[in-house]
Amino acid sequence: MTQVFVSAHDVNTADVKWIDARFSLQDEKSGKLAYQQEHLKGAVHWDLEEDLSGASRTGGRHPLPSKEQLTELFRTSGLELTDAILIYDDGGSPFATRAWWMLQYAGFTDVHVVTEGYRELRGMFDVTAEPAVPAKSAVEPNWQEQLYADRHEVEEVAAGNRLSVLVDARSEVRYRGEKEPLYHKAGHIPTARNFDWEQLKQGGQFDVEKVKEQLMQTAAPEDDIIVYCGSGVTASPLFAALTELDYPNVKLYVGSFSDWISQDDAPIETAIRG
Repeated sequence: MTQVFVSAHDVNTADVKWIDARFSLQDEKSGKLAYQQEHLKGAVHWDLEEDLSGASRTGGRHPLPSKEQLTELFRTSGLELTDAILIYDDGGSPFATRAWWMLQYAGFTDVHVVTEGYRELRGMFDVTAEPAVPAKSAVEPNWQEQLYADRHEVEEVAAGNRLSVLVDARSEVRYRGEKEPLYHKAGHIPTARNFDWEQLKQGGQFDVEKVKEQLMQTAAPEDDIIVYCGSGVTASPLFAALTELDYPNVKLYVGSFSDWISQDDAPIETAIRG
């Protein structure tokens, strides 16, 4: 299997570059404040709102930053394409995997998500309140467009014109349209199947192997797959899990359901798909 998730106990961290991706959807300032109070020594902080989402008013709740914005983020973080990079959050959260996906999209080749959350990591490594100030790099991303699905591609799948499998990573009640706490419309994109990203966790950490059979019942390795969620954040753990299981053709619809319903005439389903 391709190793996406790693335990900090099992890797040589001597020469790695750390990214702190802590965030809370309930308290958007908490990740930055936590970093300012304490973080692993050498770690830079990538904030979901400020760094991992674009400023565009279109493209969903957490739109993809521009390539120029991402390139500047990578450079100010002192990264090179072949660097060994480890990303952490509070454990079992979708923010480290969001950062990981961005780095995959940009062509970085040695990036992993640490399964342990910060509370455990702080007992294993040196911590500090001093912000990291890495030397700026001149990295040129090697964009991997095959990992990104735009709205038009999803429209083709929903209309039955493209043989791809849409997988909705939200909870079943949101997928069925029975409950929608965030958006003005409820349900899912037509033809989509459902796999709640929370199922990927065991004891507060991601454990892909334990849900391998469930994932394979949702979508087969030979399928062309597009994953989405509400705003492209919680679908990233599902993308990472499928990557770890060596699914070769997986894309992320970053705009996700929030982008889909931005057009009033976008069709929505509530029936359960097999």
